[in-house]
Amino acid sequence: MIQHRYRDRGQAFPIYIVMVASLLFLALAFFAVGKASAARNGAQGAADAAALAAAQEARNEMGTGFLAALLLPGGLDDFFRGDKFFPGRPCAAAQELAAKNRADVRPIDGVGSGCDPQLGLLRDEITVDVRTRYTVGESVIPGTEQKHAAARATAVVEFRCSLPEPEPEGSASPGGGAGGGADDGKDEDEEPSPIDFTCHGGRHVTIDPTKPDAWADLSKILFTVHLVDAD
Repeated sequence: MIQHRYRDRGQAFPIYIVMVASLLFLALAFFAVGKASAARNGAQGAADAAALAAAQEARNEMGTGFLAALLLPGGLDDFFRGDKFFPGRPCAAAQELAAKNRADVRPIDGVGSGCDPQLGLLRDEITVDVRTRYTVGESVIPGTEQKHAAARATAVVEFRCSLPEPEPEGSASPGGGAGGGADDGKDEDEEPSPIDFTCHGGRHVTIDPTKPDAWADLSKILFTVHLVDAD
């Protein structure tokens, strides 16, 4: 009877070892998945910060062109349909923020630069791809010690106000979508009049084209910067 009990214990011990080893492997595997998830979250945070930095820099760069457009008949229409900013400085700002989060702006699919501005009419987008400088680290899953996390984010710069109504035919309209020429009877030396904008939330903003407020203040009223879901 005693020998039978010892024999049962001897048969159960290998099974016990296998079960403990299996549970340990699963724990280590879950730990590896957690490390990969943490790396992915870090990459996404870096991408979000980089895209927002690029969009904010783009908004800053719009100031000179926007304020200059207010002085010209039809200037705003030309401004919004043209190149409102050049991608160099916004993309440099994206890399700077990515680096602060231990990542680099680089294409996920190996094509392009990793910073892709898309100019629209009243809404511009900047999509940024980043890859972490750090890896997932060693784990029970082979190859994780060389695996970097990557993520993508898109931020937009969006005009949040309504454009001024065009002046009646035959009158000059600084900054508006329509206006007459130099021979429409308006004094060429007459200074442009203030321009009224109605912005998000019913806020009214009046800008004097000859003496505008600081762009740092105006830009946050006229343009919003925010993240959107990347395609």
